[in-house]
Amino acid sequence: MELLLWLERTAPGVWLRESPSIFAFPTVLFLHTLGLALLVGVNATLDLWVLKYRLRVAPATLTRLAQLMWLGFGVNAVSGVWLLLAYPAKALTNPVFYGKLVLIALAIVAFDRLRPHVVAATPGAAAAVGPRARTLAALSLGLWAVAILAGRLLAYTHTMLMAEEAFR
Repeated sequence: MELLLWLERTAPGVWLRESPSIFAFPTVLFLHTLGLALLVGVNATLDLWVLKYRLRVAPATLTRLAQLMWLGFGVNAVSGVWLLLAYPAKALTNPVFYGKLVLIALAIVAFDRLRPHVVAATPGAAAAVGPRARTLAALSLGLWAVAILAGRLLAYTHTMLMAEEAFR
């Protein structure tokens, strides 16, 4: 509990939580959403290509888009830490938060395992991608969907908003 109190009282946490500035919590939340769009959007595009939705994109182009995906991951990681500092007790005492992190890790692993299948495919040959790749693509889409749902549920499933309130 001491760690939660300390995190709540850090300058960035107090600023994000209490500042009326649009550059505080609203901007960090926007950046988190933007990072999510890049991360999951690129990943979903790759998954849909593998699942034969006949996207007219060469596999090499899709894998180059992975750089954009990793940029989104970086933005999400940084903004996620900032959001965590604003309300650490809300997240760190909620099992849904840990489930979300596990789902994200599994989705990243699925993407990493899927990428070689796409690189090996020839342009316009989504049909040539094997069943293992299609299974990974479907799994990836499902993991991201549930991770996003878990992220949204964090706003409603917490039992403690502020650690300081628990000590009053």
